[in-house]
Amino acid sequence: MTTQIFQASTLYGTATLAAALDSGCFRPADRRILLVCNNAATPETTPALDEAPGFEKLRDRFDDVILYNETIFPFHPGGWAPRVDDMPLWERFLRHEWQLGDEEVELAVESIQVNPSLALAQIFTGAPVTVYADGLMSYGPTRNKIDPLVGTRVDRVLHLDLVPGLKPLLLTEFGVEGELVQTAAFTKVLAELAPAGAELPDIEEPALLLGQYLSALDILTAEQEENLHVRMLKGAAALGHTKVVFKPHPSAPARFTRLLEQEAERLKVELTVLDTPVLAEVLYQRMRPALVVGCFSTALLTAKALYGLPVARIGTEVLLEQLTPYENSNRVPVTIVDALLPALGDRGAVTEQRTGMDVDTLGALIRAVGFAMQPKIYPSLRPEAEAWLARNLNQRTMRYFKRRRLSSLALPGGVPAQLAFIPRNPTVRRMAKKARSLRNSVRR
Repeated sequence: MTTQIFQASTLYGTATLAAALDSGCFRPADRRILLVCNNAATPETTPALDEAPGFEKLRDRFDDVILYNETIFPFHPGGWAPRVDDMPLWERFLRHEWQLGDEEVELAVESIQVNPSLALAQIFTGAPVTVYADGLMSYGPTRNKIDPLVGTRVDRVLHLDLVPGLKPLLLTEFGVEGELVQTAAFTKVLAELAPAGAELPDIEEPALLLGQYLSALDILTAEQEENLHVRMLKGAAALGHTKVVFKPHPSAPARFTRLLEQEAERLKVELTVLDTPVLAEVLYQRMRPALVVGCFSTALLTAKALYGLPVARIGTEVLLEQLTPYENSNRVPVTIVDALLPALGDRGAVTEQRTGMDVDTLGALIRAVGFAMQPKIYPSLRPEAEAWLARNLNQRTMRYFKRRRLSSLALPGGVPAQLAFIPRNPTVRRMAKKARSLRNSVRR
């Protein structure tokens, strides 16, 4: 007997799993469990994905739906992991609660670097693991160093073909290969979800603005995010769009739309703010937007790659500057969107839908950024990163790097050429280390 456990926290991720199952990415199993994880800051007041409109269309792919939050209550899925000594006890408990008996278990999880995915992989010791990615982060490096006892059990990274030709960097330190979920299967699943938007307003070909609630991630302040939405509206109006639909993030506060509504009135733009939680892809099918505008949302790439809709980005330059620390896992999604999609303020680029880099150049850039983000996890990428920086670093591409980070790694562009020996000099490094130690002592 074999049981497959599919861990999911979003409807989009569940749709990805459904498409993978429909296209035969998983071998037959005696039982399939959808393990729903509500990772909201306050899950008690935030509906889980199994309550989202359209979930019932995906439900029949699974034999059972289990709420992980209820199993581990009162712990939070994102903040809890069992102690090493308690893992055998937790496995026995979960096998009893989920009626697994002595069956073989196979796992399909989201972000293996963090809980709850990591906790599940550690509890079910020995279970083969499939990591599936529903966004752009899979193209970037693994954000944390993973225990080889977990990493060596990952057999593949399932991902959507959001950037055709671009290969994921995630988990390649363990030799894990990427495997595509068929685009046709995914769009078919999304077509099943389209009727879930029956209560949506009847608007055709508007400019669609995508909110992301970046202030909740401490990437922007609330004021900066409100201003970003206003810039989206102004940019769409400047391109001649008079009908605009704003899709706020489900967790964003209502006040985020007030400034936007005032600006729409001033610009004489017909603004509709959606209050129904629905996937952006449902809107693509129902409204066929004339333009999709966002910051670095994955939905920008699904609009372009899966539905052939015109897209435009805004705010990526600010985010590339403000993202901290440098190894912030959002850096690669922002880099991809900035390097690939036209800027909202560039009328010609938006009208002609001119792309930035070709996929080969973009892939080399992502590997260079990936090395700069996680040099200890991907030391083999150093020669390629050095070569790319030596050939391509200029005023335009410097936005993807930090001079201080390049200097600390002794990479091209970090310090003037005549001083390039300094970061590699052991004496200088010892003196710098001693100076930092003295500075910290004084502060204490």
